[in-house]
Amino acid sequence: MIKLFACDLDGTLLNVFHNPDAYILGVIREITNGGGHVAIATGRTMRTPYDHGFNGLPIELLGSSGTIVRGRDGELLKSFPIDPAALEEMLQAFPAVCFDCVAPDGTFVTGSRAEREAGFRNRNPVMHVIMRGMRGRRATQDSMVFNASVGQVLAHEICKINCHIPDPGLNREFALYLSEHTDKLLDAPFQPTMFEISDAHANKATGVAWLAQYLGIAEDEVAVYGDGGNDVLMLERFRHSYAPSNASDAAKEAAGTMLGHFATYSVSRHMRRTFRQEHSRITIA
Repeated sequence: MIKLFACDLDGTLLNVFHNPDAYILGVIREITNGGGHVAIATGRTMRTPYDHGFNGLPIELLGSSGTIVRGRDGELLKSFPIDPAALEEMLQAFPAVCFDCVAPDGTFVTGSRAEREAGFRNRNPVMHVIMRGMRGRRATQDSMVFNASVGQVLAHEICKINCHIPDPGLNREFALYLSEHTDKLLDAPFQPTMFEISDAHANKATGVAWLAQYLGIAEDEVAVYGDGGNDVLMLERFRHSYAPSNASDAAKEAAGTMLGHFATYSVSRHMRRTFRQEHSRITIA
């Protein structure tokens, strides 16, 4: 029996406008009202269940690629910080890069607001629109400190780092650096123009597994859904794993079962059908 549904957001659970609409919210409400758990497993920063249009529904949050785990009230349950020595070495090696350093208590940006926004402007135009919409849907504004020094960053438990490096040469240099430090750092972006870095042993898979254990749920009672690079390890770990047809090749290969395109609500429909079937068997018994 599935007791915990853990879902990626963009390209998976959300609609084509990258929002949770009435149908999606209704599915989550039905599952949680019936005693099940729904966890959002996303690369986005999520501080409360009001963020990104979820309207305070009783959901668990695995934000920042599963490295910051929060309960239904938004309380911090667990964090998986990056090794401080590895973090310091990386920041010192690339002073020209504007890093978003995400901690449970805020985001510390190593550049100015203008430098950070320039990174978004240099992205694919479609992704720029999507990201702007994502920021607009936040119900609580993340605490951001700009022009943070290395010392300021290291004073906090940094769990995830996001950056976009438009300069091709610097981009290649940074990618090579990460490839040489896989014992300490994991880069698992949801789309290829970004870098999304966590501790080498922290990802959505470890976050979901920790949450399941915390809730007293066996891993065979967990269903996971994802479509991108930062979902692969989660899809590989759990027996009940699903990818929509729009997923990356790596995610499709990692998933146990293929669903329809996310635009047809394939994930939320599968969640509802699974919950209703198993709930009806319990009711009959």
